[in-house]
Amino acid sequence: MSGKKRILLVDDNPDLLDATKLILEKKGGYEVIVAYDGEEGLAKTKSENPDLIVLDVMMPKKHGYKMCEELKGDPKYRHIPIILLTAVASHIKDTEYTHRMGMETEADDYLEKPVEPEDILKSVNLHLNKK
Repeated sequence: MSGKKRILLVDDNPDLLDATKLILEKKGGYEVIVAYDGEEGLAKTKSENPDLIVLDVMMPKKHGYKMCEELKGDPKYRHIPIILLTAVASHIKDTEYTHRMGMETEADDYLEKPVEPEDILKSVNLHLNKK
């Protein structure tokens, strides 16, 4: 048996990271790597080579749309499925991020926050089983 599938979770919310990591490891049987902002997420993508990335949009240092754009624009990483998590809809009046920015990314899935870790697991399973 080859190793477990590796998931990179990138979010600046430690509570969401912890809950999602637990569900993905215990119920999904995945190996989970975490990062707390887009810059760390890019570095860990390059060093850890995950099978899938769950990526928050609104983060410090580098937002999720930018990280997604950079990865999907790089032939070495564009094959990695990316699931974007966003609360943009609930912050549309007080944020620079827009739905249009999300639609312009090449993300493989797009989940609205608040999102249950179980729903993230369903999306992860769906995208990893496409391969």
